[in-house]
Amino acid sequence: MSAQPDHVPVTPYAPAPGAPAELLAQLRADHRADRWVSAFEREWAKALEESRRTYRLTALYEVVQDWQARLASAPAVDAFLVSGRDESEFVALEDVLGPRR
Repeated sequence: MSAQPDHVPVTPYAPAPGAPAELLAQLRADHRADRWVSAFEREWAKALEESRRTYRLTALYEVVQDWQARLASAPAVDAFLVSGRDESEFVALEDVLGPRR
């Protein structure tokens, strides 16, 4: 029998020290900057306050991760919107699950 754990804990993603500034610059360059910059700054301020209160940086990491994902998926969302949002091949959820009870 071994006293070693049977799994290795996952190290949380830690963005580079300059990641928030780079992310903010990318947000400012995007055509959605008028909405996205203020939303990012609001979320960043909230996470910063939480990290000061709890001495944990995970909230800051999560904000960076979320906004990086939004920026990465933005071209696909734009392409979908430009395509006319053809949903004719999709099935309505009500048809699959039935009516709500």
